[in-house]
Amino acid sequence: MPNSKEQTMWGIHGGQTGDADILFLKQNMIGLGWDLSIGDLTKLPPDRDAFKAEVAKQYPGDKPGAIRNSAGQLFRFVHEMQIDDFIIYPSKRDKLIHIGKITGKYVYQKDGFGHYFQRRPVQWLKALPRTQFSQGALYEIGSAMSFFQVKNYAEEFRVALEGQIPELPADSDETVASLAADIEQTTHDFILKTLAQKLKGHPFADFVAHLLSTMGYRTHVSPEGPDGGIDIIAHKDELGFEPPFIKVQVKSTSDNIGNDLVAQLYGNVGNGESGLFVTLGSYTKAARNFEKGKSNLHLIDGEELVDLILVHYEQFDPRYQGLLPLKKVYVPEPVQKA
Repeated sequence: MPNSKEQTMWGIHGGQTGDADILFLKQNMIGLGWDLSIGDLTKLPPDRDAFKAEVAKQYPGDKPGAIRNSAGQLFRFVHEMQIDDFIIYPSKRDKLIHIGKITGKYVYQKDGFGHYFQRRPVQWLKALPRTQFSQGALYEIGSAMSFFQVKNYAEEFRVALEGQIPELPADSDETVASLAADIEQTTHDFILKTLAQKLKGHPFADFVAHLLSTMGYRTHVSPEGPDGGIDIIAHKDELGFEPPFIKVQVKSTSDNIGNDLVAQLYGNVGNGESGLFVTLGSYTKAARNFEKGKSNLHLIDGEELVDLILVHYEQFDPRYQGLLPLKKVYVPEPVQKA
């Protein structure tokens, strides 16, 4: 029998219907839920390109990233997962973490268990409560993918399988801080990526204007086309007659904004006015140094923009909430040790 440290640790998810629990835990078979169009994967050449071609053929409407993701999971399930590898299944029905080992090769079966036609036989070794694992370990097996390799916390699951489960007080779990940071970073990345893809150019100015309106400003967005370096005029006066005015330039780019563009904006800022530059990317050191010398100039980069979005998200128009579908969740806050 191979050394347990040499065996790969995999994770798998099931759906909400209960079919997965019956197939996985009662029939001792794990499965991936792709529909019948994919068929028997042993008929494909054992290389990733062949799997990608088949997924693209069967799901022509899928985006390239989704095709690579699906093909990669199927390929690993058939060809990379080995007999005696470990498998982790976090059941949503009994709330237990089931750990087992793979006992046989890939098989293709059609029966009454939902869409789980791609299967591997498994022997379950232990079922443990979620409370016995660190938050970091639970977060890793909560992957968004149906099938994935467990890497960062594989050793914790191996130790648990051997019965050596340490008592870990909740306030001593050092993975809590990294868990919260990972969730926060994932949210930031999602928001910036969505804005970059969906609101290129002038629509990004409309979005920034809307954000400013949730902060109590009245805004006027310049018409699409040449704008002289000013995309938005923001003010507190309802009619827009009284200063102070904020002149805003926006860039829907992930690049570094240099000192030249910042100086161009500031050149349009008159007495009693302020300048605001908003970008999805960041700023060069020279641009930041330019900002430091100007009390009426503020540069907002992608990270600060996301922070403002999260603060004012509940006041967003439904159209922008639909663009950025976010759900308020609570994450553990690390206890500060004295």
